[in-house]
Amino acid sequence: MTTQETFEMLSEYIDYLLDNSDAEHPMWNIEKIRSGLPNKWNYIDGCMVTAILYMYEMTGEQKYLDFADKFVGYFVNEDGTINTYSVEEYNLDNVNPGRNLYRLYDLTGKEKYRKAIDTIRSQLSTMPRTKEGNFWHKQIYPNQVWLDGMFMAQPFYMEYETRYNKMQGCLDSIKQFKNVERLMKDEKTGLYYHGYDESREMYWANKDTGCSPNFWLRALGWFAISLVDTAEAMNESMYYEYRYLQTMLKNLVDSLIPFQDESGMFYQVVDRADAEGNYLETSGTALICYAILKGVRLGYLTKRYEEYAYKAFSGITERYLGRNEDGSPKVSGICLVAGLGGAKHRDGSLEYYFSEPVVENDAKGVAPLLLAYTELLRRQK
Repeated sequence: MTTQETFEMLSEYIDYLLDNSDAEHPMWNIEKIRSGLPNKWNYIDGCMVTAILYMYEMTGEQKYLDFADKFVGYFVNEDGTINTYSVEEYNLDNVNPGRNLYRLYDLTGKEKYRKAIDTIRSQLSTMPRTKEGNFWHKQIYPNQVWLDGMFMAQPFYMEYETRYNKMQGCLDSIKQFKNVERLMKDEKTGLYYHGYDESREMYWANKDTGCSPNFWLRALGWFAISLVDTAEAMNESMYYEYRYLQTMLKNLVDSLIPFQDESGMFYQVVDRADAEGNYLETSGTALICYAILKGVRLGYLTKRYEEYAYKAFSGITERYLGRNEDGSPKVSGICLVAGLGGAKHRDGSLEYYFSEPVVENDAKGVAPLLLAYTELLRRQK
């Protein structure tokens, strides 16, 4: 496909997803569909709504804002409470969709969104933390820090503190990034391990370092985005800290580039292209693509990095953007889910990461690809 044909197909794809989804039945939330349970406030939908709001920003088409407002508004009550959301669950994943509340409040002026921002912020005030000061990933995963959690919580936290709290928690957020760099970064490759257990008690944790054994692509993608989006939310008067996050981003991208496949994509376990069962994965590749494109646009990375993002984007669209037999568009090659611990004894091994289902049209891959697409649209403008 030419670039123009790819763009037209992605535009058609977004409309297809929106035409077949609402807050109770999002067709992009494959986990929810497979569970058979009613939909809840969750980060998967949150990422998709973020992409939809970016589409509104780029195109000015009212349908995108209307959809996002209706979708999020379904969960948010006039008093700022959020249906199916509980502070006491202490789950960082549920903070992430709160980021859309800022945009929706700015765009619609609805006070319920401003109140709901405070509802979610209240979770972080009492969120359990490690001794080093990082939020636990979830209450059900005590003493653990996951890269995913940095994306789920820190951009929301930084934006709140910058907008509404006189920047009081901003240094706390930066400290959590510094802890991740100190505790979870592999000196040899420059990559970051998926999880860290301060207690060293989890079966997946290295007894010396507390880290899980492998470099999972999507976790690295979430982390790359967390660096870009948290920096974007900062006040530039925090000169040193602002530059610190940008340096972390550049170092991470520099460490990822040697592992980029000739196709432009990255492998599910980044540094083990040779391992039997490893595969080129859509969601993590798209996240890295988006992080680089946005990082360049905001001036955090120099323009030369764009070529790696373009290569990643074309790698995904050439390999995994296609059509079903009925002609409807689809994106495939998406790892449905991966974590550590839990009922399924997820041990962070290669075998584990290769065993999780690979699906089509799940927002964990679709939303980052659409976000990357909006960055390319900005450049066309």
